[in-house]
Amino acid sequence: MKKLPVGMDNFENVIRQDYYYLDKTDFIRELLETHGFVNLFTRPRRFGKTLNMSMLKAFFEIGTDRSLFDGLSISGERELCEHYQGNYPVIFLSLKNIEGENFQKAYDKLAALLADECIRLSFLLESEKTEEGNRRIFRRLMDRKGDEADLQRSLIILMRMLRAYYGKQVILLIDEYDVPLEKADSRGYYDQMADFIRGFLGNALKTSPDLYFAVLTGCLRISQESVFTGLNNFKVHSVSGARYGEYFGFTDSEVVQLLQNYGLSAVYEKVKKWYDGYRFGSIDVYCPWDVINYVDDVLADPGIEPKLYWINVSSNDLVRRFIDLADGRTREEIEKLISFDLVYKKISENLTYGEVGKKIENLWSILYLTGYLTVDIRKKAMDRGYVYLKIPNREVREIFIEKIREWFSEKAEKNKKDLLELYHAFKEGNAQEAENCLGKQLRSTISYYGSYEGFYHGFLLGLLIWWEDWTALSNRENGEGRSDIQLKCSDGIHGIIIEVKKAGSRKELQSSSKAALKQIKEKKYADALVDNGFMDILIYGISFYKKSCCVQVDRI
Repeated sequence: MKKLPVGMDNFENVIRQDYYYLDKTDFIRELLETHGFVNLFTRPRRFGKTLNMSMLKAFFEIGTDRSLFDGLSISGERELCEHYQGNYPVIFLSLKNIEGENFQKAYDKLAALLADECIRLSFLLESEKTEEGNRRIFRRLMDRKGDEADLQRSLIILMRMLRAYYGKQVILLIDEYDVPLEKADSRGYYDQMADFIRGFLGNALKTSPDLYFAVLTGCLRISQESVFTGLNNFKVHSVSGARYGEYFGFTDSEVVQLLQNYGLSAVYEKVKKWYDGYRFGSIDVYCPWDVINYVDDVLADPGIEPKLYWINVSSNDLVRRFIDLADGRTREEIEKLISFDLVYKKISENLTYGEVGKKIENLWSILYLTGYLTVDIRKKAMDRGYVYLKIPNREVREIFIEKIREWFSEKAEKNKKDLLELYHAFKEGNAQEAENCLGKQLRSTISYYGSYEGFYHGFLLGLLIWWEDWTALSNRENGEGRSDIQLKCSDGIHGIIIEVKKAGSRKELQSSSKAALKQIKEKKYADALVDNGFMDILIYGISFYKKSCCVQVDRI
């Protein structure tokens, strides 16, 4: 079996080192058949944008190793390959790491990126075809001594020098072009970065006669008015576009083949439930980052369950900002989404990052464009611009839940009065008061129908971890099993054991909490506290149904 390309996004490395590769080279053919002067592909993070862009560079660039494409689909297009393969100068920049806590730090990273590209193209300095003025700017860029005007004109200068050297127009590839804008928006220097990007990209794409065509990728289509003013021949291929759907992400047949190749067909349903559900144009796709990582983990540990691979690599702060801005109506809509229900929303695909946090309607669009929500085509929208949105899969659902827990935990921590009331009720064994306090908290948070016990477990734990002088432990081995929550007071005397249940209906709340108490006793969850010298131990059975709860208490 070939090695899996976990975390790899360089086409040449994947092929040369014989990693598993799902053939997406037909993307080259379709691009050549339909491309415009500037082509923008908007897709969520970790859907293969950088890998595809490095593939384009490996195909078009003069001096490329043609054998990289041997056996791949595009190699069958002999006439196309003869005309285009290895016949164009290429500039390839990925802006996905251009970020910083302020503009200067982000700017310095871009200057370093451009210096590396100049070093790669340093042979241009020796050419007699290079004008002396361009040579001076090139040297400043390569030595990272250029000013802002030099950096803004850098792409124009590089394209001019390459065309003079080769006698051919340049293909420009800019990967993740909007990351600097996204990061600038979240850190408070959006206007400054937008002004810079307008000069850096806008002018090169609009005015250079040395450009053959350009391909850009990103998450959002930044409005032309904000960055690409005056650019007319501009093709945008967004997640709702009709073309190119199968080239970013894995199709179902590709996932089936991948699992068969590694002898893992048995985990297909898990993979589909957790990582499928995205829709680009008319194509349903899986997140390739998740699939590759999970298959790699299963090969090492066949019993491993799916994980949230996407949570650490994507802009999950968007979900948090969405929850922070949510009013009562939006919280109800979030509950519907987490229950895998639909919401009906108007979507705009032409926003700026500066507009993201201004109103909740913009965030619905951003969450759709960045992959946190997808369109359900089973229901036809009746209004122009509107769609039915849903959460695509279990992984994204868990990301929402995780961010809701974070939000609620912080919200609860700020309200010391409510926490103090809950603390006293639990410590004193006052079940009715504890029930009242929990009910109040439930009504102010985002729950969801069809919740499993883990949600309520996390909700309760988020309230208890802020208690001073108490240590909260979750799912610890106690007695003959694992108790949901164990609380130990620093005095070494007082202790609390909590078992959480989800009732099937409001009528079952009382019987469910009784069953939780019975479980604590039968499985001897309190034995560990007793063995460690705790003498005053309360046990709580707590059941939840939607936004209602029942609390019952006993003493060991």
